[in-house]
Formats: sequence, structure tokens, C-alpha cells
Amino acid sequence: MLSEKEKMLAGELYLATDPVLVQERTRAKRLLHRLNVTEYLVTDAARALLAELVPRAGPNFYVEPPFHCDYGSNIYCGSNVYFNVNCVVLDVAKVTIGSNVMFGPGVQLYAATHPLDAVMRRTLELGRPITISDDCWLGGGAIVCPGVTIGAGCVIGAGAVVTKNVPAYSLAVGNPARVVKNLRAPA
Repeated sequence: MLSEKEKMLAGELYLATDPVLVQERTRAKRLLHRLNVTEYLVTDAARALLAELVPRAGPNFYVEPPFHCDYGSNIYCGSNVYFNVNCVVLDVAKVTIGSNVMFGPGVQLYAATHPLDAVMRRTLELGRPITISDDCWLGGGAIVCPGVTIGAGCVIGAGAVVTKNVPAYSLAVGNPARVVKNLRAPA
């Protein structure tokens, strides 16, 4: 039988009130509190704090506080990833971020979702993984919904709500986001 954490990570219905999950979220909140009151994240102590919160991040992973996430441990980043202020990552499922990715202020990545059935929703949750490939830029206030993959080299316009996959080298804007331009892949 799967634990509630295993169910969560597998994208199955799970109880978010499970004591193990509550403990892990509480740990993340404590680390986030310390991170979000840190004046300068360029110190060794601040870098160590960020590495403890998001242990699967590559080199040059940086966030401008405040930053919020559910667990931190389900965020996987390549190198050179930058989050501007007020970003939110609901990482109840794996959130994979490639290298050379920039997030504008207030970007929100929602791997968390809920059943449509009202009675089930009272107690159960689920998640769908999010993937953001290399060399992407998400403009301020963009929202990425559960289960979405954004291809390499994409630009997501400010305020866009990405509800479906975006092909590589695309400019997507609006609510819901739609591709309005194909961008050239690097030679």
C-alpha cells in the first residue's frame, strides 16, 4: 500500500492532512520564513538555506524573496535559474525547470489541483507535474497550471495563464495562453 506522500508524488488522490506531509510542509515553511527575512541572499549562509529548501537545484539558482512553495524538495532545476519577487511554486508533484530560465515577479507554478467532485474535494487533493524546458522566460504574473509542459526557448507573456502545453520556441500570451508567434531556435 502506498503512503500518502507516494500517492501525492504519483499523481494519485491523497490526504494532504497526512502527518508526514504536514511535517514536511511545516519544515518548508520554517525555511521559507528564514529565507524571506534574509536581507541578502548572496551570503554563504543564505545560499545554504536556499540549498536546504530546494536541494535539487543546479548552480546559480537564485530567488528574490519573498518566495513561497509547498515542499521545495519536489522542485528540480538546472543551472542559472532566477525567480524574481513573490513567486509561488505549489510543488505537490514534480516541478522540473531547465537551465537558463527566468521568472518575472509574481509567477505562479501550480502542480496542485483538486477533484471536481465536491465531496471528494473536502478531503482529497492531487497533483500533476509541470515541466519548463531550457532557455524560457516567464513574464510577471504568469500562471502555469497543473500538468503543463513548456518547450525550450519559450517566452510566456506577462499575466498569461498557461493551461495547455506550449511547443518549443513559441511566444504564448493571454488567458488562456495561446501561441501568437514562433521564435527562432538558436543556430
